Amino acid sequence: MLCIYFIVSYSKTHEAAFGNTANKFTGGINKQYNKIEYYFQLKRTNDSLVKANQVLYNKLRNNFNISDSSDKMVIDSMRIDSVLQFRKFNYLSAKVVANSISSQSNFIVITGDNVHTFKKGMGIVGVNNDVVGIITEINGDYAAVMSLLHKDSKLSGRLLKGGETGTLSWNGEKPNILALNNIVQSAKVTKGDTVITSGFTATFPRGIMIGRVTDVKKEISNSNYKITLKSAADFYSLQYVYAIQSADAEPVKNILEKAKASVN
Repeated sequence: MLCIYFIVSYSKTHEAAFGNTANKFTGGINKQYNKIEYYFQLKRTNDSLVKANQVLYNKLRNNFNISDSSDKMVIDSMRIDSVLQFRKFNYLSAKVVANSISSQSNFIVITGDNVHTFKKGMGIVGVNNDVVGIITEINGDYAAVMSLLHKDSKLSGRLLKGGETGTLSWNGEKPNILALNNIVQSAKVTKGDTVITSGFTATFPRGIMIGRVTDVKKEISNSNYKITLKSAADFYSLQYVYAIQSADAEPVKNILEKAKASVN
């Protein structure tokens, strides 16, 4: 070590060579350290991204119920600070802690700071704004979600291209493969067509992605199509989701209950 010290100290050539080698060695160590540090920061990064997405989703145009002014001119009809009273949908983040895909009755369990504001019947979407399911039970800090992969799941779906509306269901066979029922054969539908939420209920906004058509066949017993589609949500890898808080949910529920009561 002493000899190496003297050689490096009194020879510019050896000093330069030694410095270059030392820099490579320390650079390699720093690179590996940065990789390890980055790995342990992933959870914090994911949490930050989920919160950021929540803010962005809440700025989407179709989340606001603003009066249609196409047939009239309105000037200064809404104060800037009154925008929240026109709010229609609000996205609230949650973390998936349990998820089943192999049974006939699949449920997802979610938790998070927002769960105390959740209610039964709220729609659940994935981080890519694709339909996942509907909340059916809430207990403390946890909520149970009936997945689209549930034999009793029924959701209104709409063909984006033609506008025809049907009912989505799952036959219990393959995860991520759904059926769109009650679409008449006069409809123009082909493989690759997009299926979205119809917006006929207060659970989901209109236009949320459900999936893409993978097969179209004619029913023998009636004049409808037998349509299968692959879900947009990847139920194999759900980690974070968003509950959709609808301002219209309670008014719609109340008016339907009154209508049923008046008939009975």
